[in-house]
Amino acid sequence: MKLALFDDARLGVVSTGPGGSVVGATVVDVTGALPWVHDPDPLTAGWWRALCRDFEGLRPVLEKAAAEGPAVSLERVSLRAPVLAPSKIVAAASNYGEHVAEMHGVQERTLGRVEAWMMEFDVFLKAPSSIVGPGAEVVLPAEVVARGLEVHHESELVVVIGTGGRDIALDEAMGHVLGFTAGLDITVRSPADRSKRKSYDSFSPLGPWIVTRDEVGDGGDLDILLTCGGVVRQSVNTADLLSPVPQIVAYASSIMTLNPGDVVFTGAPPGVGPITAGETLDMRISRIGSMTVSVR
Repeated sequence: MKLALFDDARLGVVSTGPGGSVVGATVVDVTGALPWVHDPDPLTAGWWRALCRDFEGLRPVLEKAAAEGPAVSLERVSLRAPVLAPSKIVAAASNYGEHVAEMHGVQERTLGRVEAWMMEFDVFLKAPSSIVGPGAEVVLPAEVVARGLEVHHESELVVVIGTGGRDIALDEAMGHVLGFTAGLDITVRSPADRSKRKSYDSFSPLGPWIVTRDEVGDGGDLDILLTCGGVVRQSVNTADLLSPVPQIVAYASSIMTLNPGDVVFTGAPPGVGPITAGETLDMRISRIGSMTVSVR
């Protein structure tokens, strides 16, 4: 199932066009099938986190509503980020071997040295306020531009947590996942802490919707493609993840409780590079979908 948030934080079930295309895609508003009052305010929208937690029990109701409701062309609605006010964004670092290798050159150029500890797999936090949706603008901070610092794109597979939990066993990890979406982890290259460099407003575009895990499995065989002006910037398959999705979820939960609706970035593929004002980034993940964001 493809779950979208659109217009005034309405919940929709998406049917894509031929080959998963957005062209010809439709959405059915299933908000009325939820057992809770719909609150469009993302800061108080507890219904969304409850949906993530209770999705498996609600699935038959949502499927029935999607089958019986009127389908509307996606062109007639405004897609929003497919999450509402997660308690946290967890992000994996140094999770593709070729990216780790390229970061030696990136750090030499941008920092004048290589930080060895940053070449090891681990997780860190990003501010949830950095989330924007498909079609949004990534805003380059004025002070970052004034200092001449590079701001990079990192296109990633993103996990949305379902039931959540603490100390989740590796063989049970996928049972705690609602589904997957596409995300860009926008990053300032500077000596500052990761959480600061990656938490500016608009630095976490997500979209176009969530594809539930029954359609994607464990996320271990998906093609990620990022282009800019028709030029390929990043192209990788998630089979190359050093720590696959179940391992990331289990590891993160050994450090912190993962709550329903939390977001987990799985790590930057090789090919990271600067973005500049006026560019348009097109990101696609096979079996999930595509989104476009602009830079200003």
